[in-house]
Amino acid sequence: MKKALALVLLAILPLIPLEAVEYAPYEIPRTQVVPIKDSKSQKQYELLIKLPESYNEDQDKTYPVVYFTDAVWHIELLSSASFFMMEDVILVGVSWQKDISDKLKQKYGPQFSRYQDYSFKKKTNPKHPQIKFGQAETHLTFIRNDVIHFVEENYRTDPRNRTYFGFSAGGVFGTYALMTQPDTFKNYILGSPSIWRDGPELLSQANPALNNERSEINVFISYGEQEEELIPHVDEFFAALKSKNYKGLASLQHIMVETAGHSDSSPIMAMKSLKWLKGLQAETNNHDAP
Repeated sequence: MKKALALVLLAILPLIPLEAVEYAPYEIPRTQVVPIKDSKSQKQYELLIKLPESYNEDQDKTYPVVYFTDAVWHIELLSSASFFMMEDVILVGVSWQKDISDKLKQKYGPQFSRYQDYSFKKKTNPKHPQIKFGQAETHLTFIRNDVIHFVEENYRTDPRNRTYFGFSAGGVFGTYALMTQPDTFKNYILGSPSIWRDGPELLSQANPALNNERSEINVFISYGEQEEELIPHVDEFFAALKSKNYKGLASLQHIMVETAGHSDSSPIMAMKSLKWLKGLQAETNNHDAP
C-alpha cells in the first residue's frame, strides 16, 4: 500500500505548482546605472559605467575610457576581458532608448532604437514604417555632447584616450563616427561592421581632420571567417581606407576570427581587440615616460 502511494505521489509531483524561490540578483561589481537624456531630442537612455578596482586608491590618477553601444549585450563580455587584460580602464556602455512604447518594444524588442541610432542612411521601409533609419548623426551628437561630457565631468578620465567599441550595426556606427567626427575617439574597435555596399558613401564623408597628423587615430577591424557575404565589403572598405594614406591614422589593424560566423566572432573579437588596445596603452605609456 505504501509503495503504491509513493508511486502515485511521484507521478503527480510534477503537476503540483511549487512556489518559486526568490534569490538576490547578481550585479557586476563597481558598476553604476546612470539615467541620461539626449539634450536635443529629449530621448531617455542609460549609461552602464564600470570603474576599475583601483579607482578609489589614487585620487590623482586618470583612466582611459572604453565607450560601447549595445550596452547590455557587451557589458559582461568587456568587464571580463578588461579584468584579465586591462584592469585600469573605465567602461561606459550606452543603452538603447529607454522611453519607447510598449507596442514598439513588443514588436521589435527593447533594442528598437539601434535600428535608427546606428544607421546613417536616411531611408524608409514600407514593412517597418515606425523605424526612422539614418539617425546616426543625431546619436553621435548625443554621445559627443551629452555622454562624453557627463563622463568627463564626473569621473577621472583621460580625454586624450577614448576608445569606441561596436559590433555589427554598432560597428557601422563606429565607422560613421570615424569618418565624420574622427576626433570623438582616439581608438576605434569595429567588429563585423555591417557596411555592405555603403563603404564608398562612408568614405565620401571623410572629415578633413583625418589628415591631421596630430590626431594619431588607431583602428581595429575584424570579422568572422564564415561571414562570407560580408567579408568582401569590409575588405573593400579597409583597402580603400588604407589607400587614402590619411595622416591622422596612426595604425590600421585588420583580423579574421577563424572558424567563426557573425555572432560567435564577437567574444573572440572582444578579447583580441582589448589585447590590441592594451598594446597601444603600453606604447603610449612608454612614450610619455620621462
